[in-house]
Amino acid sequence: MSETTGLAQPGTEPAAPDFSGWTCPAPLRDQPRVVMGHGGGGALSSELVQHIFAPAFGGELLAGMPDSAALTLGGTRLAFSTDSFVVRPLFFPGGSIGDLAVNGTVNDLAMSGAQAAYLSCGFILEEGVEVPLVSRVAEALGAAARTAGVEVATGDTKVVEAGRGDGVYLNTAGIGLIPEGVDIRPQRAVPGDVVIVSGAIGAHGVAVMSVRDGLEFGVEIESDCAALGGLVQAMLAVTPDVHVLRDPTRGGLAAALNEIAVAAAVGVVVNEKAVPVPPPVANACAVLGLDPMYVANEGKLVAFVPREHAEAVLDSMRAHPLGAEAAVVGECVEAHPGMVVARTGLGGTRVVDLPLGEQLPRIC
Repeated sequence: MSETTGLAQPGTEPAAPDFSGWTCPAPLRDQPRVVMGHGGGGALSSELVQHIFAPAFGGELLAGMPDSAALTLGGTRLAFSTDSFVVRPLFFPGGSIGDLAVNGTVNDLAMSGAQAAYLSCGFILEEGVEVPLVSRVAEALGAAARTAGVEVATGDTKVVEAGRGDGVYLNTAGIGLIPEGVDIRPQRAVPGDVVIVSGAIGAHGVAVMSVRDGLEFGVEIESDCAALGGLVQAMLAVTPDVHVLRDPTRGGLAAALNEIAVAAAVGVVVNEKAVPVPPPVANACAVLGLDPMYVANEGKLVAFVPREHAEAVLDSMRAHPLGAEAAVVGECVEAHPGMVVARTGLGGTRVVDLPLGEQLPRIC
């Protein structure tokens, strides 16, 4: 995969590898048909957006590829986001598709520093689905909205023929207010920033997979699904100068860090031992051959914070229930721009690539 080998001539010092010249021998955009990986939040998803959707839609707001778009309307700064949810099964330990629909959109708004205010909700129902099941999903969604402090202000319902859906799909869109002085976006990451994760990773993806495939790991693993708006506001109360926030959902922490590194043209170094992983998740991933850094989360965030504010921001996170296990996991560097590197427990290093697709499809 390397275009530059860095091999030295006899009698000379070996040259450092030139990462900037690396290319992929099989461009992902040449994939002739849509596959499950196109919805997984990895390289295939990125290619689909960059080569199909972005050119078709145009516009500067979309070009930055944020979790939510920051808009100015009538002199007011707003964040606007939309998301669709196709998780299977509809209910899983620690949550449901209704919880995901609310928390996923609220969290996307929070990653711009916005306080979510209103949501829309679209139900796409398959003919034949039980009405009591639809009611359970709606009740879960309403409860999650009340917990997150947002109002479902508008919605839509469609029904597709039997066999053309999977019971219930949801779409939510949300708007929220961005506080004055807050400018949070991937392009603001700079060398010297401290990378903080709000807590243990990997629980959501493993929880969904365990009930979907009937797997038992000796202990029930629950999703971390939660609305992060309150945690973000606690962080911004310390300083509005938080550079980047991202919720590592599809593709996990690895995808989030790669997206930020590419957007800001910086390198990221992660201390692998510092990344918090619950022992049951670590054990499950070891059995299944998965890397926890690539497993989805639905109630965690990763923050890039200026070093002078990092300790105070970390303390504020640990004082919040959703950030009690927050940890510094790495830093932003000038070297290897656009690339994420992990220092392993054995003292070596490895490249943490953007995942191709999704290890565990249909997890959100």
